[in-house]
Amino acid sequence: MRSRFSAFALDLSDYVLHSWLPETRPDELESDPALRWVRLEVLESTGGGLFDAEGFVEFRAHYRDGGTPGVMTERSRFVRHDGRWVYQGPV
Repeated sequence: MRSRFSAFALDLSDYVLHSWLPETRPDELESDPALRWVRLEVLESTGGGLFDAEGFVEFRAHYRDGGTPGVMTERSRFVRHDGRWVYQGPV
């Protein structure tokens, strides 16, 4: 989760797409130069351990859109795919 947030903040769309489950990821991400991700709060996480097949992360991501502050809250599902954790989508 933290690496994906950092990738969004640094506009590293290749990493974001690579860390997304192929069945649910978009073909491409469109960058928005007015949007700046500034802080991540992980509120809760469950699963995601060594022997788990899925895990969940609830987070609050703070951003500025054209200078106006905003917050996005989501509970996300992550699954193992080809031996690595990937984002499946919101729950």
